[in-house]
Amino acid sequence: MGRSAATRSGIVLVSAVAIAVAAAAEGAPGRPERAQEGRPMPTIAALHDRIDQAAAAVLADVVAWRRDLHAHPELGYEEVRTSAFLAERLRAMGYTVRTGVARTGVVGLLTGGRPGPVVALRADMDALPVAEETGLPFASAARGVYAGKEVGLMHACGHDFHMAMLLGAGHVLASMKADLAGAVKIIFQPAEEGIAGEPGGAEAMIREGVLENPTVDAMFGLHVGITPEEAGSITFRPRGLMAAGNTFSIVVKGRQTHGAIPWAGTDSIVVASQIVLGLQTVVSRQIDITEAPAVVTVGTIEGGTRHNIVPGEVRMTGTIRTFDPGMRAEILERVRRTAAGIAESAGAAADVRIDEGYPVTWNDPALTAQMTPSLRRVAAAAFNPNVKPTTTSEDFSYYGQKVPALFFFLGVAPKGSDPAAWAANHSPKFNPDESALITGVRALASLAVDYLSAASK
Repeated sequence: MGRSAATRSGIVLVSAVAIAVAAAAEGAPGRPERAQEGRPMPTIAALHDRIDQAAAAVLADVVAWRRDLHAHPELGYEEVRTSAFLAERLRAMGYTVRTGVARTGVVGLLTGGRPGPVVALRADMDALPVAEETGLPFASAARGVYAGKEVGLMHACGHDFHMAMLLGAGHVLASMKADLAGAVKIIFQPAEEGIAGEPGGAEAMIREGVLENPTVDAMFGLHVGITPEEAGSITFRPRGLMAAGNTFSIVVKGRQTHGAIPWAGTDSIVVASQIVLGLQTVVSRQIDITEAPAVVTVGTIEGGTRHNIVPGEVRMTGTIRTFDPGMRAEILERVRRTAAGIAESAGAAADVRIDEGYPVTWNDPALTAQMTPSLRRVAAAAFNPNVKPTTTSEDFSYYGQKVPALFFFLGVAPKGSDPAAWAANHSPKFNPDESALITGVRALASLAVDYLSAASK
């Protein structure tokens, strides 16, 4: 598949704006500069013009970066090539780069020519164990090992988009370094999708001081897709945007026997089936979901080796999504009680384990109100600051527990496409429209510049 029309037009625009960008920039992005004595601070309108020009000029690179990253996906905490790719480009832009944060994470620091606060921009790096079916010329053919099995790998959640757009925003900000009032941290984070039995990438990076030295005052991030909004749209909401997420595992232990004489054992498959149905009543019959949405989903179930053997053990895993802390605690307890009670009634046992999970992705109300004009300028009419919350989860939520944060969604569905036919995130056919890339670059750069400019007044 070739480039979209919107992408082609953006790339053609590169040659038209390159001269203007070179004139507007204070120097090459990689060269440290100091603001001249007595030099007046550019107006915010002038800074916005420079952001838009520089974003257009770097668009061809952003597209190329995205396609390269897409073709070379890596699982969480295995992002070795990805990390090197990102670090090399940040250094070329003039950032002070730290690698090996939380194993494969990368942090770039750009100090502006004027004093001010510190703002952080974050993108996630890991791919999913999904075999790609898009048919794109740069589709992934990569393979890896997940949960002990060889699988195809794909950036089926859009993290390739996130990284490319953040690199683009990093380039834009570096070109404006002399007029930045403060500092910018560019954070490339591993393992957003989570690793069984290990802390996720955000938790690990926080523990290793990513929000310190210098201390971050505000943080911004984005996610493509999630809902079938058209390419270039920006949606978000104050307070809870994405749900808290917990992963559970249940091991049903029965007693193995011949399939022809099930009464001689305890059928773990039947018990597991009853537990699956029973768990659906936790949300539908035991919780007042008029207060807040909640979801309990069993995602995997595995047991048995042969058609005529009643297995002694069945394993299943699933996810729990909530928005209210009290409701979350109640649901976790009811999941444990339901599984254990059903198993006991059949003479079996159920070992239920629930991880700590991700908290709610919380948009600080004051920061959200302050930065809404920035995102409205970038998105124009394709803008919704009061989108419904989504039951998907994000470990960006951990940053929001430490510093004021704002997270938003970038639409990537082709304009005019049928929402019902949209292949959403985590699908092997997920194919975000590259025309949205420039919007993401402009949005991230604008948030950083506008926050630093306002805080330095």
